[in-house]
Order: sequence, then C-alpha cells, then structure tokens
Amino acid sequence: MNTARNTRVALVTGASRGIGAAVARRLARDGFAVAVNYASGSAQADALVAELEAAGARAIAVQADVANAEQVRRLFDTVETALGKVGLLVNNAGVLKTAPLAEHSDALYDQAFDINVRGTFNTLREAAARLADGGRIVNFSSTTLALNMPGYAIYNATKAAVEAFTQVFAKELRGRDITVNAVAPGPIATSLFLDGKTDEQIQTFAKMPPLQRLGQPEDIASVVSFLAGPDAGWVNGQILRANGGIA
Repeated sequence: MNTARNTRVALVTGASRGIGAAVARRLARDGFAVAVNYASGSAQADALVAELEAAGARAIAVQADVANAEQVRRLFDTVETALGKVGLLVNNAGVLKTAPLAEHSDALYDQAFDINVRGTFNTLREAAARLADGGRIVNFSSTTLALNMPGYAIYNATKAAVEAFTQVFAKELRGRDITVNAVAPGPIATSLFLDGKTDEQIQTFAKMPPLQRLGQPEDIASVVSFLAGPDAGWVNGQILRANGGIA
C-alpha cells in the first residue's frame, strides 16, 4: 500500500452514524485511513468499517467515551498502534437536547457539557501532544448559535465553548503547521436533528434557508474534506457556517 497514504490517518469521533459516518466515508474516499470512534452500540461502527474496507480503505472501529479523559488517551493509543500517528482529528461527537433554560435538569445540562465541551476539550488536549505536525483539526459548532432560538440556550452555550476552543487553540499550536477550524452546520437531515420534531417543525426548518431544503450529511462531509485537504492550508482559526444561507 502507498506509504504516503499510510501517513494520512483520520480520527472521527461519534462516527458510527449521521454526519460522522458521512465524514468517515468521504475521508476514506479522499485517501485517509479512518478510525471510526463510537460511544456505545458497536454494530453500526463495525458495519461502517466493513463498508470502508470493502471499498479499499484502511479503517478500524474504536469504542471510547470522549467525555472520559482516560478513554480518550486509550483511543489515541489504539489508533496509533493500528493505523499510525493521527494527522486529522474531527470532533463530531455531540448531543442535542432542547428545552427552555428554566426547564433544563441538572442531568441534561451535565450531559450536554460532558459530551459537547469536555469531549472536545479531552481530544484537543490529547491532540496537542500527539497530532502529527502539519495536521488538521476540525471541530463541530452549530448555526443554532447564530439563530438564538428558544430552547437552545444550553446547547448553544456548549457550542460557544467549542468555537472559543477553536480560535484560541489555533494560536496555541503556533509553529507546528497545524490548522484548527470548526464547521457550524445548519439543519441537517439526521436523527440528531429530526428526533423529537413534528413534520410541521421539520418543514419549517427546511424552508428557512434560501436554498429551501434541509442539509444532507454529505453536504457537511464535503466541508470537512475541504478543511482537511490541501486547498484549505491557509484557513486557520475559522468557523465555517455551512447552512444554506440560513444565517
């Protein structure tokens, strides 16, 4: 197998389904060896790895809760042993639960910050010591941060933290030729977005962008591919809002 390709190793968190799976597929087509991280339920992750391998890519599935620092360390260990040094980290793992701020439970608050914020913090901290020089980091924010819709206060707060991480961490990695950016999708037709919404609510969201449709996971995978590729070498510390013009 091509040696240069072996140096291109991508770790995608929360990659067993939805946007993460689309990102894994696209990166595999781009020539990356892909580590498919998942928190629970190995069947989807294993099926995705089998699909990628059948298409000629190198891929592994690795269970780890990104909110747990020790599991994140083991995640990097496993990827390095199986595929090589990580050159691309995609922080896709996340949770979205909406409710008015006054009705949020402590448990719901903790879950949102543990996965969306602590999870990103854990992988970034590990990447600081272990990401290959010249590598790329792509975090995930959300266009909901710009819309200020009722019910999204806690979720938006977690994504505001991710955006702050992104812009500061890009400067802290000075001298290593590593770029750190974030993608902020608009409404995307995945279970994360669709679950718990009525058909009427879904249609309302679909009509909000000037392009008059929900985004597809592949739309976001294309943006990640750009940020991970050679054409984005001068893009650093930025939030790319991929939302069809909704905001």
